[in-house]
Amino acid sequence: MKKKKLGAQPIIWPHPTVLVGALVDGKPDFAAVAWTGVAAGSPPCVTVGLQPQRHSLKGIYQNRVFSVNIPSVDLVKETDYCGLVSGAKADKVKDCGFKVFYGATPAAPLIEQCPVNLECEVLHILNLGSHHLVVGKITEVHFAEDCLTDGKPDITKVRPFAFVPAKYHTIGEAFADAFKVGREIKGGGK
Repeated sequence: MKKKKLGAQPIIWPHPTVLVGALVDGKPDFAAVAWTGVAAGSPPCVTVGLQPQRHSLKGIYQNRVFSVNIPSVDLVKETDYCGLVSGAKADKVKDCGFKVFYGATPAAPLIEQCPVNLECEVLHILNLGSHHLVVGKITEVHFAEDCLTDGKPDITKVRPFAFVPAKYHTIGEAFADAFKVGREIKGGGK
């Protein structure tokens, strides 16, 4: 396979698209974030990359907590809006019709319409240049009951989406069994 050099850029696809929530000066705000991921399993941790001028980052610094809300494809317009408009100039909760609730972390606003919500405590914030990387320990997960199958999370019912510049993409169908398909190579994993 012939390769072409493209220069240094963050090409790891897909970028899960989430709404990061924080209280900023006592008011809930949500930012659309596509640079996010799982950082650890024990304790369960996530990362979100926010530009330093983002209004919600101010709230994360103020309260040292935040939320990660995973929207379904039904919320793509609202999610995109939260990435286009600053909470310093608009009331995104009102504009998007979000129903905000709180779990055990009072300064981490959660969006009821999102099928999955994570409450997080800040462990680290690293200034990486164009973005500040926030590492958060997940303290609670709220999951829509109608997005469970046999009591377990079902991604096909959540219907999350991802950002691949400059489009949003749905998450595709499963095509192989993890921790199994690789065993077909020379009895791998035995």
